[in-house]
Amino acid sequence: MTTRTRRLAVSLAAAAVLPLALTACSNDSGDSGKSDSSAKTSASPSSDDMGGSGNTASAMDQPFGAACSAVPKDGAGSFDGMAKDPVATAASHNPALSTLVTAVKKAGLVDTLNNAQDITVFAPTNDAFAKLPKATLDKVLNDKAQLTKILTYHVVGKRLMPKDLEKGSFETLEKSKLTTSGSDEMYTVNDSAKVVCGNVQTANATVYIIDTVLMPKS
Repeated sequence: MTTRTRRLAVSLAAAAVLPLALTACSNDSGDSGKSDSSAKTSASPSSDDMGGSGNTASAMDQPFGAACSAVPKDGAGSFDGMAKDPVATAASHNPALSTLVTAVKKAGLVDTLNNAQDITVFAPTNDAFAKLPKATLDKVLNDKAQLTKILTYHVVGKRLMPKDLEKGSFETLEKSKLTTSGSDEMYTVNDSAKVVCGNVQTANATVYIIDTVLMPKS
C-alpha cells in the first residue's frame, strides 16, 4: 500500500468516527438537561400543596359580619381598595364611617393613624354615633381633648385576629383597657358594642366596625 493510500484510509476512518462522537456528546448533554429539569421539578412544591395552603390562609383573612354586605364591591371603598391605603384614608372611602372620619379630622389624628404600624381600630359606624344625644355629640366634636381621648380609646397598638377577640383585654392608645368576648364571628367589645363587620384589612391596620361608640371610664 502506498503512502497516499494509507493517508486516504486514515482520513476515511476519522470521518466515520467523528459523527458517532458528536452524537454521543449530544445525547449526554440532553440527558443531563433532562436530569436537571427532573430534579428541579421534584424539588419544587406541587401546585396542589401551594394551592391548599393559599386557600386556607385566604379563607382565614376574609372579613365577616352582616354589615360587610354594605361595603362597595369595587373601588377605593371596597375591601381590596381599603387594603391598599392606611387606615384613616381607607375609612374615608367607606360611606358608613363618614362621621368617624369627620371626628378623626377634628381631633387632628389623621396622620397619627395613617403613620402607625400594625394597629387595630374599632370603628363606630354613622349609626353608632347617631345613638348619642345630639347635644352630647356636638359637644364632643367641639372638644378636641375629649374627642382625642374617645377616639384613641378605639385603637389598640397591635393587630388583633378574630380569635384574639374571644376573650381579651387590651390596652388602648388612650392608655386604659377595653375588653372583647365572643366566638364564631359574633363578638362584642366592652359587653356593649357589637362587631358588625370584622377583620377588615388596611395597609397598616385591622379594622372591626362596631355599632356603638366606646367611652373610656375616666
